Amino acid sequence: MNVIGEIRSKTPLQQTVGSGPITIIEPSHGWVALRLKLLWKYRELLYFLVWRDVKVRYTQTVLGVAWVVLQPLAATFIFTVIFGNLVRMPSDNIPYAIFAMTGLVPWNYFAAALSRGGGSLVGNTQLISKVYFPRLVIPIAAVLGGLVDVALVLALVFGLTLSYGVGPSPMSVTLPFFLLLAIAAALAMTLWLAALNVQYRDVGYLIPFLVQFWLFATPVVYPASLIPERWRLLYSLNPMVGVIEGFRWALLGGGPAPWQSVAIAVIVVSVLLVSGLFFFRRMEKIFADVV
Repeated sequence: MNVIGEIRSKTPLQQTVGSGPITIIEPSHGWVALRLKLLWKYRELLYFLVWRDVKVRYTQTVLGVAWVVLQPLAATFIFTVIFGNLVRMPSDNIPYAIFAMTGLVPWNYFAAALSRGGGSLVGNTQLISKVYFPRLVIPIAAVLGGLVDVALVLALVFGLTLSYGVGPSPMSVTLPFFLLLAIAAALAMTLWLAALNVQYRDVGYLIPFLVQFWLFATPVVYPASLIPERWRLLYSLNPMVGVIEGFRWALLGGGPAPWQSVAIAVIVVSVLLVSGLFFFRRMEKIFADVV
């Protein structure tokens, strides 16, 4: 029997069984409390899961952490050659290499978080089936583990902008806000995908296709200004539109702030995150039995 659930009785049920008082724990029914305070109690577990994720990614690799820098550099080079030089894609008067790199920073983080987080529960089967802890710790660790990569790539972006003579924008002080929005968007989607993947393993095969499709629905290799005005509101329902436009504006400055797309992204992410938390908690009681 899965013992993850709510304690139905405040006091132990008195029975003449063995040593005396026992407590009956049953799966929760109806409304599910989020119990987010438990995350603070298990903060050390969260820390070790994040650190484990970072170490595993670069253990026994020849280049190690250098892969963090090489991947966006290679993608930027390919995008610049194909879209910047051959297709002549507009880039809002920004050198295309910088345009692509500033879009790839939040996108690569988001895509990697979905890939790792979507399969995080299935990948920790032994831990889930043997030990009780808030299952929310696992997808949160998968999402936070990519922040180390973001920090290293941002240093590369600042160096690249200086080499092109584009100094850091005063708006860079707003960068933590857009990074927080990217984390919230990644966590919101990860909660849905991870919980669904436990019961329907097809989700694990779907995630790579979802990431590929989402890339072309996001202004990474093209500017959002190419989208006709009548479709702009619908287009901005993709929360990564506001995240990437905000990143570019914060890093490079120039032009009006994309507050409309950012505001829509905040609303969409908030709805996805809150609903994802309740859905995850609702599904949590079956994880140990199904995973």
